[in-house]
Formats: sequence, structure tokens, C-alpha cells
Amino acid sequence: MYAWIWRHLPGPWPAKLTAALAIFIAIVALLMLVVFPVIEPFVPFTRVAVL
Repeated sequence: MYAWIWRHLPGPWPAKLTAALAIFIAIVALLMLVVFPVIEPFVPFTRVAVL
């Protein structure tokens, strides 16, 4: 998968590296700001009991 992304990014390797980092940061931001807050109420990690 990563090789496919690398081959399809335009430009020389510095431009590819910059684009790959931007894509990575965008995905992490999307997960942290949108996806995880939406699914957080459904994850039972706050109801932990030690017996």
C-alpha cells in the first residue's frame, strides 16, 4: 500500500516526502478530531472494574 502511494505521488522524492507527511498528518487529524470523538461514547474503557 505504501509503495503504491509513493509511486503515485508526483515530483521528486523531497516533494513526495512532503506530500506523504501532509497526508499522514491529515489522516491523524481526521481521526483525532472527528472519528475518535464520535466513537468514544460507545467504547467501554471508562467503565473499568478491578475485581
